[in-house]
Amino acid sequence: MHSGALELALVLLLAAVIAVPVFKKLGFGAVLGYLAAGVVLGPDGMGFVQDADRILGAAEIGVVMLLFVIGLELSPTRLKVMRRSEFGAGALEVALSAVVLGSLLLLDLFQWKSALIVG
Repeated sequence: MHSGALELALVLLLAAVIAVPVFKKLGFGAVLGYLAAGVVLGPDGMGFVQDADRILGAAEIGVVMLLFVIGLELSPTRLKVMRRSEFGAGALEVALSAVVLGSLLLLDLFQWKSALIVG
């Protein structure tokens, strides 16, 4: 790990240490604090991080850690209880999005076969 990556990790960690307690005190979750810290330090915020490769690497690590935390918090019994409501809502969302996108593509004069595949 070279010094640029170490510097980036330390600055992101410091921003998270500051942002998370503030967001928790305001009644929001820690994840929102992490996101806010990233937005503030990113190219559209203070501009501390400009290199897209560095941002992509940090984002990939963040996604892996988020999935890890979700996996720690969900037990198999809780998944069984949530199965119908959560998976049903997810399937409904995907189907509704496909219908809306397919309909918009049909309005844009796509052939119905193309709209069906893309939607």
